[in-house]
Amino acid sequence: MSLLRRFKRKFGIAARRVAVHTRAPWYLRWGLILAGFTFTAAMGWLAFDAGRTLAGFQSGKAAAEQTRLIEEIAHVQDENAELRSQLAALERQTQIDQATHGNLANQIKALTDENALLKEDVAFFQTLMTSGGESGGGGISINRFRVRQDALPGEYRYQLLIVQSRTRSREFQGKLQLVVNLEREGQQQVLVLPQGEEKGGPYNLSFKFYQRVDGVFRVPPDAMVRRVQVRVMENGSDTPKSSQTVNLS
Repeated sequence: MSLLRRFKRKFGIAARRVAVHTRAPWYLRWGLILAGFTFTAAMGWLAFDAGRTLAGFQSGKAAAEQTRLIEEIAHVQDENAELRSQLAALERQTQIDQATHGNLANQIKALTDENALLKEDVAFFQTLMTSGGESGGGGISINRFRVRQDALPGEYRYQLLIVQSRTRSREFQGKLQLVVNLEREGQQQVLVLPQGEEKGGPYNLSFKFYQRVDGVFRVPPDAMVRRVQVRVMENGSDTPKSSQTVNLS
């Protein structure tokens, strides 16, 4: 009985249903899948290209526009480089012009000062000739003695004109001496110039009618010059032939 039941259960009405399918080859299945992917990609690309066209974008025009922009950027860069070069040249020229202008201004000032000094000399000598050419102090006189602070701290410039009257026909030989009264750290000090190795040079005098003296003396930068006296000493004598004093403060 058990064998019969098993047979009926397997091959009878109560047996499980069997479905019959037709199996396609593997290469056909993969071919269909590939064709589907290709079709989908093609449709996607067509849709993308159509969208770009509808939006006004075209690859050819975009490439041309990109090329034009690159060329324009290169042109602007070249133009900027040229403008920078021109600007540097103009700056150099401006500096040269300013330096030249400064030099000319200094030359004009120097010539103006010299012109004023020459005018004073002419006026002085005219007065001297009108008065008969006599002067005190043994025939030696000091005129237009000036002292002013120079550019550097502690540096002072002095100017004077020494004249010998016409009554003395021989050449005068001597030296110049400066007596500087100064104040330093609350103490009064006296400085006699020239000193030591400074003797000679601009302090020597040798003239027959007149000699203009223009020189510089230096004191400690923290010192304040109050008064300067200039003395004209003849060689072989310790007594000044002439002297003059200016007060600075």
